[in-house]
Amino acid sequence: MKRDIYPLLTEWKNETQRHPLVLRGARQVGKSYIVNRFGSNEFDSFITLNFEKNPEYKEIFRSLDPDEIIERITLFTQKKVIPGKTLLFLDEVQECASALMALRYFFEEKQSLHVIAAGSLLEFTLKSENFRMPVGRVQYMYLFPLSFGEFLDTVGEVELRNLVQKHEKLEKIPDAIHVKLNEYLRKYFLIGGMPAVVDRYAKDHDIISCQRIQRAIIDTFLDDFGKYARNTKHRYLNRVFNAVPTMVGNKFKYSQVDNTIKSRELKEALELLEMAGVVRKINQSSGAGIPLEAGVRERHFKTLFLDVGLLHAINGIYSDTAKSEDFSALFNGSVAEQFVGQELIAYQNPYSKPSLYYWARDAKNSSAEVDYLIQKGSTVIPIEVKSGTVGRMKSLFMFLKKYNSLHGIKISQTRYSKHEKIISLPLYAIESLIRFD
Repeated sequence: MKRDIYPLLTEWKNETQRHPLVLRGARQVGKSYIVNRFGSNEFDSFITLNFEKNPEYKEIFRSLDPDEIIERITLFTQKKVIPGKTLLFLDEVQECASALMALRYFFEEKQSLHVIAAGSLLEFTLKSENFRMPVGRVQYMYLFPLSFGEFLDTVGEVELRNLVQKHEKLEKIPDAIHVKLNEYLRKYFLIGGMPAVVDRYAKDHDIISCQRIQRAIIDTFLDDFGKYARNTKHRYLNRVFNAVPTMVGNKFKYSQVDNTIKSRELKEALELLEMAGVVRKINQSSGAGIPLEAGVRERHFKTLFLDVGLLHAINGIYSDTAKSEDFSALFNGSVAEQFVGQELIAYQNPYSKPSLYYWARDAKNSSAEVDYLIQKGSTVIPIEVKSGTVGRMKSLFMFLKKYNSLHGIKISQTRYSKHEKIISLPLYAIESLIRFD
């Protein structure tokens, strides 16, 4: 399975002033897989300490002295640690806070040793009141479900991915290839980007097996609730977890989740799911300039689920996507909005936590909303997600006029085109918007 993050890991390996690396991301997005592949391929020796599977490894970090830690690793694993040749992987590191603290001393005293830490619920340790991460002594990298581009790579369609990466190539795509890309997009809508699901599809193209794996992943997320919330909070977590996939594309309202539960309880549940990486907020911004965060109205936001395939599994809309000609209109357009948001996240800089924004104006008899705002250089670009070949873009034009923007983006199932200030971009070509001019 090809992941875009792999070359960045290689760059990190070769840095002279290298920090220990902390890989962050939700459960099941492939953190352990990519580190295992990287360690096995790029190093003479690879040692994994999984603190969930082997809690006795916590004893290794009763001291924070790197030399003592290395000595104990050898005693516990019967493997020699050779700085410069060994990759040390601290997996499920949220179970051992002292191992995270030790990263500071690896940086200060053992920079030649390559160390990567990761954990499925790491965010809860990092945000704990009693924990202080060694700021400036570690480097973060974020991993998400496979993008559509990575999906194409994994199923052997490398040339198709190359075609959709730049606008000048998009203009010349033959009709037959456009149709083929849209069919792969339909498959991605159903399968999503969770590595275990994509891997199964790439091996045997068994959609039913893929759906079973998606259901198992959802059950794993539900099982995790007990690890970061008291039993009395499980009801709230379940309500929000099941509500978010049905509310994608709409302003999030706690009353629509469950009007019998106090909003503060649901707010706390939403925050916990955010920390777990299962849900992401799309903040409303004024869009007046950069940074977009400066114009955020915190009480107004939409939400995005982790993965479009899992959204299908929870909402039970597989057959709708399989049959529909205009699958960008599915579920009132929320499937397409989920996909676009997921892509916008996947192609952002992996060294910083990505953010998503939208624009809305609530005025008497004249409300307007633009689905996404992104910052590219010093420019704010408005994005609308539309179904089919038509779709009024009143809100997009309103934003362009209000802020005298250079251009806006319409993303749909149709072919690439450009007319005055509007670029019409196919759903399958979002990578060209983020990574290329």
